[in-house]
Amino acid sequence: MTGFTRKQLGQLRRNVGNSVVRTKIAGGREISYLEGWYVVAEANRIFGFDRWSRETLELRSLGSRENRGSFQAGYIAKVRVTVSTDGMTVIRDAHGTGDARGATALEAHDMALKTAETDATKRALATFGKPFGLALYRRKPNAPGQCVQKPQGVQSAPEAPSNVSLQPPPRTDENSMRIGKPKRIRDKEHLRFVGSQPCLLCGRQPADAHHVRFAQPQALGLKVSDEFVVPLCRAHHREAHQTGNERSWWQRQNIDPLDVARGFWAKSRGHEAENVGS
Repeated sequence: MTGFTRKQLGQLRRNVGNSVVRTKIAGGREISYLEGWYVVAEANRIFGFDRWSRETLELRSLGSRENRGSFQAGYIAKVRVTVSTDGMTVIRDAHGTGDARGATALEAHDMALKTAETDATKRALATFGKPFGLALYRRKPNAPGQCVQKPQGVQSAPEAPSNVSLQPPPRTDENSMRIGKPKRIRDKEHLRFVGSQPCLLCGRQPADAHHVRFAQPQALGLKVSDEFVVPLCRAHHREAHQTGNERSWWQRQNIDPLDVARGFWAKSRGHEAENVGS
């Protein structure tokens, strides 16, 4: 990879930490993966937020259906990731799939489309090295249930499965949060932990712990629970508060802040448990 600095090459060879690897059950087996927001943040950190870009080249619908007022949709996306280095440009293409369920057809299609684009982006970035989850695609025959599928090739699109499951896989994280839960938790240690993380959009540190306003029903004079916070630099924090529709603002960033908040909450509580047991 001529063109990358020595520091970047070292970062691209470094294994991803176990604390950021997530698991889910799909097709009767356990799959290891990295969350989309984390992969984008790593790309910003390693390449520079202004030195790489992603472009959706193709979108193909897998179909949609309605079942008792709930809508489901699925998509295949092809994404191109372009990284600019000193003296060269590296381009990687990859395909990804996504399915989602929503209260309206528009919501289901929108969520499925974004999921497919995020999946394709992760697959394209994974070809650059280990910090983007490259090692997670390696088969582990001696560890049943830990195998994951090999990344899709960049020359041809994956075949659409004949029996597409449009139902999202069940969450296995026991720390999963319920949106709309009225209880508002206050945790200063967690706010400090989130504030120590790099900004989700530009990677700057330190960051502010931004409360995602649409995570819970509005209450007069009360912020949402501290479990619904994500790291934003001062400039992006101000921008998020000034936008008229925060949900749409996050959609334009192609980031799901509630998934990000869930990950930080689980990680923060995990550290807390370790400290108690030590």
